[in-house]
Amino acid sequence: MQTSFLQSIKDAIKHWYIPLFVGLLFVILSVVVFSSPVGSMLTLSIFFALSFLFSGLSEIIFSIANRDRLDNWGWSLAFGILTFVVGVSLISHPALSITVLAFYIGFLLLFRSISSISFALDLKKYGSKNWGGLLVFGILGAIVSFLLIWNPLVAGLSVVVLVALSFLFAGIFSILLAFQLRKIHKATKGISEDLKNRYAILMEDIRKEWDS
Repeated sequence: MQTSFLQSIKDAIKHWYIPLFVGLLFVILSVVVFSSPVGSMLTLSIFFALSFLFSGLSEIIFSIANRDRLDNWGWSLAFGILTFVVGVSLISHPALSITVLAFYIGFLLLFRSISSISFALDLKKYGSKNWGGLLVFGILGAIVSFLLIWNPLVAGLSVVVLVALSFLFAGIFSILLAFQLRKIHKATKGISEDLKNRYAILMEDIRKEWDS
């Protein structure tokens, strides 16, 4: 029975640095949003679109490359596709109002934050010491994203500030996740093929026992 995203690591994780690039991109986006006036939202919309296209495509590559190494890799693929689709939509409709743009971003980052919380809990099962920090950023991202979708003025904050915070929390989470995946990459790379094969046989026996 497969219960988590990282339930069985069959080999060294490929392209662990992709979440790092995506995280850095989101942090840069947050800085750009903080420093840009609302009047330049057309430029920001195009910038968002290109960033989503790049990050979505990167996550699609990462998930497909690790489909034989990570259980439930399909979730990562789904979020990559969703991010890419939002990027295409923004490219097709660049002249969006700040409210509509905030809804697009809030909707996308809310799902990413929920996924982040799930990843953090999965890392806890593997004894990661930093899972708590990942969980915190996932929760913060979910809260800010929800405010963007619902009504940002209720919190007394401007839409621009909430958009920037959403990108910041999502970016920091992706960076921290990348370093955790790097640790897993280094640890599993040193495991002998014999031990990997024995582990695979053991996991198959356990799954058969669960299914019986």
